[in-house]
Amino acid sequence: MSYFSTKDLAVGYNGSVLIHDINISVERGQILTLIGPNGAGKSTILKTITRQLTKLSGEVYLDGRSIYEWSRKELARKAAVMLTDRIRPELMTCREVVALGRYPYTNALGRLTERDRAIVTEALERVHALELAARDFSTLSDGQRQRILLARAICQEPELIILDEPTAYLDIRHKMELLDILREMSHEKGITVIMSLHEIDLATKISDNLVCVKGDTIAAFGPPEDILRADAINRLYDIRHGSYDLLFGSVELGMPEGEPEVFVVAGAGFGANCFRALQKRHTPFAAGILFENDADCRIARGLSRHVVAAPAFELPDSVLEEQAADLLRRCGAVIDAGTPVGTLNQSNRRLLELAKEQGIPVYPTWQEWAKQREEYRHGA
Repeated sequence: MSYFSTKDLAVGYNGSVLIHDINISVERGQILTLIGPNGAGKSTILKTITRQLTKLSGEVYLDGRSIYEWSRKELARKAAVMLTDRIRPELMTCREVVALGRYPYTNALGRLTERDRAIVTEALERVHALELAARDFSTLSDGQRQRILLARAICQEPELIILDEPTAYLDIRHKMELLDILREMSHEKGITVIMSLHEIDLATKISDNLVCVKGDTIAAFGPPEDILRADAINRLYDIRHGSYDLLFGSVELGMPEGEPEVFVVAGAGFGANCFRALQKRHTPFAAGILFENDADCRIARGLSRHVVAAPAFELPDSVLEEQAADLLRRCGAVIDAGTPVGTLNQSNRRLLELAKEQGIPVYPTWQEWAKQREEYRHGA
């Protein structure tokens, strides 16, 4: 049996089922991450498996036993919980908040031993927050609070740690540091991690398995490389205005509609900034001839319906060249993104030569093209 699992679990509020037939599992030392849109029920699942909410049906197992067979103190020694609900300790220093994680191990008077105090200090050091130890917890920023609460969870020396959006409020540096701590805890110390994340790119990089939460059931469960294919993220989040590129972990905003106003000769990543600059200015554009394995191709396809692409590692044929030439002539202006011309992309050189032959202006940057367009409009 898996270290942690659910069987036909149903969760919700006031007897009303929000999500049913939840069947997930995670082995000891693995990381399981819940992803999905706001309001899908990720927090509800986490609160149910930590007994903060009562399950409506089904079962939750931890280390071979139902979580309802564990006493509160036993469960606190097994699992640490860090959910989004704000704690508001009155007049407590950060060290005292972190020390709360030791209370499952203290005597009836709650006195800390020298070992307990050493563990508190070690936990503060682990989250790079030792300098905050004497600070009043209530004076901290949201990001600093997250680090202190993680230290409190580490203090429990748990076998399982459950976190709800632990990277919320953190800047990119501290997001990476926190996830690195969780990865070390799982891979080096055998601690099982179950959490929810909004950052899809981070979730795919750190997780052994993902749970996609959408609608009244689990939409998918399994390794990221198995369940996240093609437009899986767009479907999961109902993305209609824009796109998410799973390979790059990047979001592209909605593409401008209409006939392309300028043709971009690009490739090898040289056109990415130009494509995005045109999108920001709501300017439809065309691009080509790009190769399907090129970063420029993926970005351009997210921002334009007018992209001519050739199969990877193959010379563009005459049909593709004519498609690109026709688009170029329709645009009436060209931006040369500066991509070096090599053996496979000689079509770029021919497109630029065609523009010059037909008197179509070629601009070295999108800024120069935009400036010329504005001058023309004001002059008209």
